[in-house]
Amino acid sequence: MLALKGTVLAVQANFYRVRLDRAFRLELLDEFGQNTSQLIDELLCTRRARLKKIGQQICVGDRVTIEEPDWHGRRGAISEVDPRRNLLDRPTVANVDRILLVFALAEPNLDPHQLSRFLVKAESTQVEVLLCLNKRDLVSDEVWQSWSDRLKSWGYPPVAISTYTHEGINELAQHLQTGVTVVAGLSGVGKSSLINLLIPNLQVRVGEVSQRLGHGRHTTRHVELFALPAGGYLADTPGFMQPNLTVIPQELADCFPEAKQRLSAGDVCHFNNCLHRRDEPNCLVRGDWERYEHYLAYLEEAIAYQQKLKNTTTADSSLKVKDASDGKQQEPRLLKKRYRRESRRSEHQNLDEDLD
Repeated sequence: MLALKGTVLAVQANFYRVRLDRAFRLELLDEFGQNTSQLIDELLCTRRARLKKIGQQICVGDRVTIEEPDWHGRRGAISEVDPRRNLLDRPTVANVDRILLVFALAEPNLDPHQLSRFLVKAESTQVEVLLCLNKRDLVSDEVWQSWSDRLKSWGYPPVAISTYTHEGINELAQHLQTGVTVVAGLSGVGKSSLINLLIPNLQVRVGEVSQRLGHGRHTTRHVELFALPAGGYLADTPGFMQPNLTVIPQELADCFPEAKQRLSAGDVCHFNNCLHRRDEPNCLVRGDWERYEHYLAYLEEAIAYQQKLKNTTTADSSLKVKDASDGKQQEPRLLKKRYRRESRRSEHQNLDEDLD
């Protein structure tokens, strides 16, 4: 029998909801004694003990192999995880094709500093970034045009939508028909409402914006993939106020399209290790572009993050290399002293202590 392949939609405790690449039809006997046909496209799976021993984590978005499916119980066991193309750390989603960054033009008001931080975080994942601005119906044409021109100068032509009037929903859906798209942004900007429009009959829980705090309340508690009608998957993620920047100083400039454009002309900075500060001579990046102040602020965070990495010890690998007749091969590295039999000398010493 051919191995079953699928995509992990959700992780619930020690169980994994997996959507199969092809649906299987199962003949069942109903309460009236008649044969009925059911189409099975999802299984609730556990993972093999071998994967647990080697510390193999299974994340939403992983491509997995399933063994011994129980079609009547709709269960299975994950025996293998395919190599990942990428892995987002927060939220934890594997094999992501693009990040759909959703912000609101009003209620809550669009903050350029918050938006810039989210954009830098998204760019640090080296995944395509698509910027979407919701609540277009709450601002005038002049306000929208001002924001559109401003964000284009940042390198992000935004897509305007309204989950109230449904403006721009069809245009946005055309960008999401393939691959895995992660929806990210602040709480209360309309991510859950947008998903309900893109996937009818889903009914994701929707929250409201706090009038006192000026931002939304969390409605999404965990990450889950939803299949889009026209193809592809959409991942709803919990909203965050300040995402963590996990980038080293030498790579920070690559997270700003304005800086990359200045460096792509063929010229280079005077020093190879230039961090593009104000006091570095003959630097191509520093200048009067709008987000340069944001860059300098994030640079200090990147330097602190790099120092933290240096102070952190590297954990042992979960795999070890062993020589075999057909060359080198990898096998699970067992935890120290956990699977090793106790020596006779230690047994005798423990026995003497017990007798004393």
